[in-house]
Amino acid sequence: MSAEDRPAKVANIFDVARLASVSHQTVSRVLNDVPGVRPATRQRVEQAIKQLRYTPSPAARALVTRRTRMIGLITPGSADFGPSSIAIHFNEAAREARYSVISVTSVSADVSSIRGLVESLLRERVEAVVLIAEDVAQLDVVRSLEAGVPIVAVAAGQHRGPLTVSIDQYRGAREAVRHLVELGHRNIAHLAGPAVSPDALERERGWRDELAEARLVATELSHGDWSAASGHEFGMRLSAETTSAVFVANDQMAIGLMAALRARGLRVPDDISVVGFDDVPEAAYFVPPLTTIRQDFASLGALTMQQVLIALEEHETVAESIPIPTRLVLRESTSAPSR
Repeated sequence: MSAEDRPAKVANIFDVARLASVSHQTVSRVLNDVPGVRPATRQRVEQAIKQLRYTPSPAARALVTRRTRMIGLITPGSADFGPSSIAIHFNEAAREARYSVISVTSVSADVSSIRGLVESLLRERVEAVVLIAEDVAQLDVVRSLEAGVPIVAVAAGQHRGPLTVSIDQYRGAREAVRHLVELGHRNIAHLAGPAVSPDALERERGWRDELAEARLVATELSHGDWSAASGHEFGMRLSAETTSAVFVANDQMAIGLMAALRARGLRVPDDISVVGFDDVPEAAYFVPPLTTIRQDFASLGALTMQQVLIALEEHETVAESIPIPTRLVLRESTSAPSR
C-alpha cells in the first residue's frame, strides 16, 4: 500500500494540544466553553482544531465532562403543521447551541405513555427534556415527575409556568375575531381544536373574550380534531342563516370548512367569511386565499432552546418567558357581511 492509499490519521485531542502548544486540559476547556481561558490561547486552540479538522468524540466528551449535550424531545403522534414546525425549529436551535436531540413520538396522549417516554429518554442520559404538549393532563404529569433534569413544555395559556414556552394563542385569537367584528360581523362561530389541547383552549378563550368586549354573544361553538375532515363535517352542518363568519382554530380545518361550503353552493367570503390560524404555506393558495393568524415557529424554537440553556447552565430559577406574538395576515376569505 502506497502512502497515498493509507487512510489519513484521525487527529486527537493531544495532536491539537501539541499544535497549539498547550495542555490537553486547556483544549478540553476550550471545547467545553469553560471560562478562564485567555482569548489568545483560545484562538490558538481553535485554529489548531480547524487546521487538524479535529472532531471530539461525543462519548469521550461525556466521560470527561459528565455531560452528554443531548436533549430529549417528545412530539405528538400526528403530523400536524404546528407541532412539526416547532420540532424542526427546535432542532435547528439545538444544533446552533451544539446540542444533539433525541426525538420520540407519543403515539397517544395518554399520561402513562408520556411518563414512559420521559423515563426512556432519561435512560439515554439526556440533560433536559422538551415536551410539545397536546393535552393539558400531560403538563400535570411531567411537572409531578422527579426527573432530575429540566423538563420544558411547549404549551399555551393558563397552564404555563417557569419552564413553559408558547406563542400567544390567546391574543392571536382575539386579533382574528376583532378583524371580523371590525368588518361588521355579529354572528361569529368558532370551530375549535380538541377540548384537551392547551392551544385550542386559549384560542377558544380569545374568541369568547373578544366577542364579550364587543357585546356579542358566543353561541356557535364546535370542536374538531385539527383535520380538514373535521372542518368539512362542521361546514356541512353550519347554518348560513344564523352565521356570517367563522373563526377556525387551524388552517387545515379551515380548508375543509371552505370545501364544504363550496359544495353547498355557499361563497366565501360573500356568504360566510373565514379566518384560520397558523398560516400554513398553502394558505395563500386556498380558494379563496385564506385570512389567517401567522405563528412564528422559528422564534418559538429559539425560545425553547434558550429556556433549556438557562435551566442547564445558569443553575438559577428560570423566569417565566413572555409568549411570542402572532400576526394577522389579510387575504381574500374575509369581507364585510352581505346582509
